[in-house]
Amino acid sequence: MQEKNRLEQSITLCNEVDQELSDNIELIEMGEMEGDEEIIAEAESAIESLTGKAGEMELQTLLSGEADANNAYLEIHSGAGGTESQDWASMLLRMYMRWANAHGCKVDLIEQHSGDEAGIKSATIQIKGENAYGWLKTESGVHRLVRISPYDSNARRHTSFASVWVYPVIDDNFEVEVEEKDLRIDTYRASGAGGQHVNTTDSAVRITHIPSNIVVQCQNDRSQHKNRATAMNMLKARLYEAELQRREEEANATHSSKSEIGWGHQIRSYVLQPYQMVKDLRTGVESGQPDKVLDGDIDAFLNAALAARVHGETAEVEDIE
Repeated sequence: MQEKNRLEQSITLCNEVDQELSDNIELIEMGEMEGDEEIIAEAESAIESLTGKAGEMELQTLLSGEADANNAYLEIHSGAGGTESQDWASMLLRMYMRWANAHGCKVDLIEQHSGDEAGIKSATIQIKGENAYGWLKTESGVHRLVRISPYDSNARRHTSFASVWVYPVIDDNFEVEVEEKDLRIDTYRASGAGGQHVNTTDSAVRITHIPSNIVVQCQNDRSQHKNRATAMNMLKARLYEAELQRREEEANATHSSKSEIGWGHQIRSYVLQPYQMVKDLRTGVESGQPDKVLDGDIDAFLNAALAARVHGETAEVEDIE
């Protein structure tokens, strides 16, 4: 029923745009016949406004992947550099949580390992909302920050790295076979806030899938059983996402270099000093307002990266003022 309603809404919107375009073309023809410049100008203005609506509809058609409609897991890991990179990882976590909240999505914290002095070493969140995975799937990769370090008494400029990995939440409709012999399951005491309930038992769970070397972990529940179930769902989702990547690369070998995800694959730079700019290295989209971007205003980057991924070429998107 959800799929049916979504398709009906899309068809209705397309029909409305088509009808409005036809009506205004007729008005222009009538205005030309009668020599009425005012009617012509109004109709042209109405058609111009349809361009923006059509662009939004085109972006929606890009979200046609097998799992694009699903919720998403988003993992963040700090790079080398200690406190500086851990602080950068926490800034990215805040950015994505702000983006999710602005789009009416719900965010659940799955696990978080705090940094030694500040920030986080790693964190995993689940973002629940319409097309969450479809919008965020192009965010996987390495994000680079350049700034004057607040942790450096000499006020020197530092470069920090953090990696982001996005993969879809899957349900019972997706069959992913995982054999017990391929798993190594470790339990440990959870870290972070929670007082006596968190740190007194080995409730946190880490699962390693030996053939693929994929590691997932969960510590958000007091129950080891529930954490294990959540970690297994995350593992299946990671394996499913890896299969989606494999299919995409096989279908379009020339695009495989863009789709490759790894620690060495830098996708975006955020520069706070000596000048201010955020630049996506895949699409060329830039913003001169990094504060807004770090506050969750990343739609222009998502739109361009999604269009480039679907069309296999750099999208023509204007720089953000």
